Amino acid sequence: MRWIHAAGRGLLVLLVVLTGYAASGVRSGGADDGGRGPLTLATAGDLTGYLGPLLEGWNRTHPGERVTLVELPDSADESHAQMATDLRDDGRGRFDVLNIDVNWTSEFAAAGWIRPLPRDRFPLETFLPPVVDTATYDGRLYAVPYVTNAGLLLYRKDILAEEGVEPPRTWAELEQLAKTIAPKHGLDGYAGQFLPYEGLTVNAAEAVYSAGGSILGGEGERVTVDSAAAREGIGFLARGVREGWIPQRALAYKEEESKQAFQDGRLLFLRNWPYAYVVADAEGSPAAGKIGAAPLPGPDGPGTSVLGGSNLAVSTHARYPDSAARLMAYLTSERVQRQVLTRGALPPVRAGLYGDAELIREFPYLPTLRESVLTAAPRPKSPRYDQVSLVVQAVVRDAMTGRMTPEAAVRRLARELAAVSGR
Repeated sequence: MRWIHAAGRGLLVLLVVLTGYAASGVRSGGADDGGRGPLTLATAGDLTGYLGPLLEGWNRTHPGERVTLVELPDSADESHAQMATDLRDDGRGRFDVLNIDVNWTSEFAAAGWIRPLPRDRFPLETFLPPVVDTATYDGRLYAVPYVTNAGLLLYRKDILAEEGVEPPRTWAELEQLAKTIAPKHGLDGYAGQFLPYEGLTVNAAEAVYSAGGSILGGEGERVTVDSAAAREGIGFLARGVREGWIPQRALAYKEEESKQAFQDGRLLFLRNWPYAYVVADAEGSPAAGKIGAAPLPGPDGPGTSVLGGSNLAVSTHARYPDSAARLMAYLTSERVQRQVLTRGALPPVRAGLYGDAELIREFPYLPTLRESVLTAAPRPKSPRYDQVSLVVQAVVRDAMTGRMTPEAAVRRLARELAAVSGR
């Protein structure tokens, strides 16, 4: 959940008032329905340590509504498992507010674990437009965007400048530079997040989307992956490993491992979330001052990122929904959203911050990130998303390790996704 992390990550915020809950027809499972009191907030691990100070600010001014932060594992899969276990606990769950990966909204909503929310209670018009879609299921709002994210191509700008070349805009350009310039400077060519976990699902989806394909249609009721575009996208990843410009060691990379390889000066190009830019470019980093960021390349020009980040949802068992609403209003305010970026290196959902000249001076990748978010696509929606993701990971892994051809992988994906979807 580094796209929550970075991959995004943050907190749970729902700008919902008590009357909004009543209007939605959803009741709290707690004994003090609608009242105020302490809250427990569950989120994946906070890599940059920004969240504690934000919550301390809340707790100082709201002593009767103190928030206890529960940090779950960094791994998206492990965090998902722990949240799901808590939400299934028939009213006895610990968590009131949940910071969920953007692609868990459909699953959690279909299972009845999170509350539907009235749209008119949220300043959705102030958010970057694509992020709102990730918070809906079956035409209803079930969460509120808190952190967004899009993948970027990070590169060693010092090396490209020395060679007199521009950052790659196409897969062919990326392959050529990764095969020629990288070894000349003793570097690996290109890496993403290729360990079999949610990060591999993201990287595979981006490759398929960039080639003009898709994986599922609608709310997961149609399997659309059996296409020439999907074969081209998966073929791009498989070819990289086979030809060596994606190193074998990258098959064990998650966000942190790939960021560290780039930061230590072992990679020419890296697909990662913006937090990796901030950390790798920080004072004291071996790569400081040497990093550039560009949109992900595609077959014929800029590609398509998966839309990452986190949505903020309220458990159906939440004890004090009014306090949850107040906390979420605090966390989604423009002032705090600014701190989400400046302290946490996480992309805010408020569109106005991306044009702030002061922030652009501090985070020069912001204009590129804004364009990447605006052209990004969500991962396939499905109430069985966890199973969908596991299928994608297993099949794409087999293609990247040479156990099957990209053509065979796409056919297998179509069969297994149809079985998961019941189609």
